Formats: sequence, structure tokens, C-alpha cells
Amino acid sequence: MNIYEEGQVLLINKPLQWTSFDAVRKIRNLIRIKKVGHAGTLDPLATGLLIICTGKFTKRINEFMAQEKEYTGSITLGATTPTYDLESKPENVKPVDGLTNDKIRSVTQEFTGPILQIPPAHSAIKVDGKRVYELARQGKEVKLEPRPVTIHSFEITEIKMPVVYFKVVCSTGTYIRSLANDFGEALGCGAYLSSLCRTRIGNFSLSDAMTIDEFEKSIVNR
Repeated sequence: MNIYEEGQVLLINKPLQWTSFDAVRKIRNLIRIKKVGHAGTLDPLATGLLIICTGKFTKRINEFMAQEKEYTGSITLGATTPTYDLESKPENVKPVDGLTNDKIRSVTQEFTGPILQIPPAHSAIKVDGKRVYELARQGKEVKLEPRPVTIHSFEITEIKMPVVYFKVVCSTGTYIRSLANDFGEALGCGAYLSSLCRTRIGNFSLSDAMTIDEFEKSIVNR
């Protein structure tokens, strides 16, 4: 039995435009075993830390998924999108001239601590056995119930209007896209997530992660 069948935890820096499953499939092909899975989806337009478990360690996926997450990224104010990010085109454009830096920073307090959050209509959650993004693409309206999540910290790190840069530490199950959309609604101007990077899961850090290319080279060199 090789080391990957015995079980490995791989820290991968997911590339932009890849789905999380793209990364799993690539690694599965590289190590040539079937039991490979990831511990928490990243959207195609997000980059950063993806935990991939192989072999016997796939049993630990739920353990890793339950851990606290940290993200950095940017939110663009003054418009919304149907997907809450740049997977769809901005609409409902509104002026942002009246927004002060103090106002922008103070509104983060409304989203700190235990909150109820409605997931995006374009998400992988299943309703009646179908993923809601498939229903959304068919033009069907889906009512999603608010879910309890915890935002441990929501810090605005830089403001370059209409873009604000942030760092968020949150519980599992938090949708940063929904946070961006709700943040824009609270400011009265609308907003969408314009970039996202997952920098930490529990004690695992992005600084310890490998790119797909680096992982491929590490296999060749074994």
C-alpha cells in the first residue's frame, strides 16, 4: 500500500478558475488512487487553501470541515450581482459618494458574532435532491432558510473606493459571498464579492500549501 492509500493530508493552493473538484480530480490522477476528497469547497473565483485528504484519511474530512476558516479578499460597493460575486454581471448600480470610511468600518459590527445568514441562490446546497444553483440557472425561485453562523472577526484592511479589502475569521458554513451582499445592503448601496482567498483552516495555513505544479513535481521526485 502506498503512502497515499495509507492516508495523507495535502495542503493545496487552489488556482483561480478551478473548481475544488478539479483539484481533487487532478490529484487523484497524479497519485492513481480513487479515495481522494476535499475538506470544504472553494468557489471557482476563489483561491487559497484547500485541504485534500487521501486514502484512509478521507475519514477525517468532516473533522477538518468543522474547523474555523480565515479569508482575505475584496468587496466592490455600488452594485449587486445575482451570484453575489463576479460569476455574473454587476447590476443595480448605485452611487457610493456619500459613504465615509467610518461608516464602512462601523457596519462590519452588524455582522460580527453569531448571525443568521441566507446562503446564495447560486450555491451547491441541495433542495429536494437538486442543487440550488441548477434551479437558479433554470430561472426557478428557491426559498432558502437563514442559517446560524458565527463571524469571529470582520476587519476592513484597506479602502480604495469603490473597493474595500477585508479579513474575515468565521465558522464553517459561512458564505463570504452572502456576507458581501448583506454588507452592501446594510450600507444601502449594494455590493458583491470581487476577490477571495482562503488563508487558514483551523491550524492549517496557506503559507504551508503547495501549488498543483509543486505537488506534481514532488511526486516525480519521490
